[in-house]
Amino acid sequence: MANGREGGIEACMEGFGDIAEKLRRSTVQVSVGRRGQGSGIIVSPDGLIVTNAHVATSGRLDVQQWDGSRSPAELLSRDEARDLALLRISRSGGLPAAALADSDRLRVGELVIAIGNPFGFIGALTTGVVHAIGRFPGLMPVKWIQADVQLAPGNSGGPLANARGEVVGVNTMIAGGLGLAVPSNSVSRLLKARLGQAPLGVVVRPVQITVTGRARLGLGILEVSKNGAAEAASLMRGDVLIGFEGRELETIEDFDQALDGDGVRVVRLQFLRGDPALVRTVAVRLGLPSQAAA
Repeated sequence: MANGREGGIEACMEGFGDIAEKLRRSTVQVSVGRRGQGSGIIVSPDGLIVTNAHVATSGRLDVQQWDGSRSPAELLSRDEARDLALLRISRSGGLPAAALADSDRLRVGELVIAIGNPFGFIGALTTGVVHAIGRFPGLMPVKWIQADVQLAPGNSGGPLANARGEVVGVNTMIAGGLGLAVPSNSVSRLLKARLGQAPLGVVVRPVQITVTGRARLGLGILEVSKNGAAEAASLMRGDVLIGFEGRELETIEDFDQALDGDGVRVVRLQFLRGDPALVRTVAVRLGLPSQAAA
């Protein structure tokens, strides 16, 4: 007869097995023609899937689910700055969608689980702990979840989850011996934009600029949505956002967090237009019902 400690361990392992199985069922294999394969995460029961932008490149996209069924996928949107993409497969509902956690609550030292399809092995699992959260030298100026999980080709786009099975990130690459994942809050913002809830109404990409002799992060505006907050504030394609409320941008997430919030509010953005020596400020009114998505 097992003692209390052994019984607790067995119960824990049984619970972990259930969590892992649910994650496997929410993880898909994404194929792009004959050129390569990656992973994806089902984020809604009606067939919405998130993966990496570098996985969902041009070409025919196919998705294989945990039960072996295959479906063609439609590319809905790509966010190259955050290396995220949204796909959809035609299903009437009932798909096993994963739950997205608040990645801002993730802490260094937490146990994390990675699921993916490395080298074609469907639903492979690896575990580790979070080593750091923040920028990684030499990579895009975004916040990365850095964990000692073993990733390989085919893991890109798959879930990084906490011990409760909630997705905290999208696995993207290996760097410096660590697995790097895009935080799940970036996924949540991409989904809000898809639903027409983007607060500013712009498409941006990171650029390096020089202001008063010093290199800084800027976000170049590629598109401005019609009837959005940016258009109302006279921001234009080609402008470069460099700060908010007098604070410099260090990561793309700084910009996202500056725009977060409920209700009507005003945010003052610093930007460049033409002359790199002239920093301009514009007050942008967010939260109005007429704002468009971007």
